[in-house]
Amino acid sequence: MTRVVRFHEYGEPDVLRIDDIEVSSPAADEVQIDVRAIGLNRAEVMFRRNAYLQEAEFPSQLGYEAAGTVKALGSDVKDFAVGDIVSVIPTLNMAQWGTYGEIINVPARHVVRHPENLTFEQAAASWMQYVTAWGALVEQAKLSAGEFVIVSAASSSVGIAAIQVARSVGAHVIATTRTSAKADALRSAGAHHVIATAEEDLPTQVSAITEGKGARVVFDPIGGPAIAQLAECMSVGGILLEYGALSPTEGPFPQFAVLGKSLTLKGYLYTEIVSDDATLERAKSFINDGLRSGALVPLISRTFDFDEIQDATRFLESNEQVGKIVVRVN
Repeated sequence: MTRVVRFHEYGEPDVLRIDDIEVSSPAADEVQIDVRAIGLNRAEVMFRRNAYLQEAEFPSQLGYEAAGTVKALGSDVKDFAVGDIVSVIPTLNMAQWGTYGEIINVPARHVVRHPENLTFEQAAASWMQYVTAWGALVEQAKLSAGEFVIVSAASSSVGIAAIQVARSVGAHVIATTRTSAKADALRSAGAHHVIATAEEDLPTQVSAITEGKGARVVFDPIGGPAIAQLAECMSVGGILLEYGALSPTEGPFPQFAVLGKSLTLKGYLYTEIVSDDATLERAKSFINDGLRSGALVPLISRTFDFDEIQDATRFLESNEQVGKIVVRVN
């Protein structure tokens, strides 16, 4: 029997249970992992609340990220060996391949040998955030040296990853946060400029920083009314990649800014990256190189034990952290 976190109904963190279940042998294309650490993501909170793109079938597993050692291999898996130290790239179905467990099965294409300089905790905190940020900024927006990028809600794990990815290609990062409470932490994380949107006028500050040109790339998880304000901050030919919907309300379509500046507003999901084999391989290469060189350093806000999964999730939802929440296993 193996301890696995599941939920039997939608709700708040107290619906999460640690159940003892039998974990099947890995399918032909799967790797079985003895988990040492789990990375938590807001997508899992949304899934547990029935506010995600996917619906649960109860009792449901959940989780996108983990790191550990290979315990067993499916019959068709050739690129790994028992005992390999690996981490998990988010799959396309967290209910089927949940990572909140002591032993998990994951498709081999979503398993990667991470650099030896990483701890299990760091490895478990890497792939969702860096795949999401790399796919938007590098693969799709083609962000390059000398350009300005606005990273909204920058204290999240994906926001911190976006700062590091942008810096690694030589771009200038303008990070936004609601108040100045996290400004120093964001500067320490690598942001060149920090704007507190509840205390400063965003378009005015961006105009001053960019000498009136605006930012070509915007990476935003908020949506709603903020999109119109962000459009004001963009340069001609700019692209805004919307990867979340934290705002509970819809905002007006910024038609004059879009028309006048020939802007592109694009919805973006990490699945665009992990669904395509060639793109996924490019992501693995870029991220592993960055993790190995130190250009990409997972920022862990706090670590909890496996039995504290409810507390870990509550802390994630408190929005008080800068960086990633990790759960230790075994």
